[in-house]
Amino acid sequence: MNKTWKVGELAKLTGLTIRTLRYYDQINLFSPSGFSASGHRLYNEEDISRLHQILALKELDLSLEEIKSVLLGQHYSPIEVVSQQIKRIHDHILIQQKLLGELEYVLGLMRTKESISVEEFTKLLQLMKKSHEKFFAERKMNLERSFDRLGEFLGEQPDDLPAKKN
Repeated sequence: MNKTWKVGELAKLTGLTIRTLRYYDQINLFSPSGFSASGHRLYNEEDISRLHQILALKELDLSLEEIKSVLLGQHYSPIEVVSQQIKRIHDHILIQQKLLGELEYVLGLMRTKESISVEEFTKLLQLMKKSHEKFFAERKMNLERSFDRLGEFLGEQPDDLPAKKN
């Protein structure tokens, strides 16, 4: 008999949250291959292989819609995927370079005890915000994982809840 995993086991195996796996199912990106008699989602090795593809494409900063399109074979071009990733990296580098320049400028003003105008300070804050958007998105994902683990610790056991059947 082929090995299967429940949603909680798959979450622990992959580092994803149970909530994320259920959301992927909800948007028809990644669904279990079956259900247990009690309604638990069951994933097999083929499912895990598909999830690996999804995570690899996610590492390229593709949106979930783009990932779905790639997996369905719609408008998929490896050249386009790599080109998009290169563009995103260039954009990120430009933002970081602007931030570095602004920080160096502000540091120079601070060292000479000159005051910083509201416009200069606001510009710096906007650059810092752009720079940290990705960081905060990653922190949000980590917090979701922590909430899931806290729920499990408190005995809610979300991985043992039967899946909703449509």
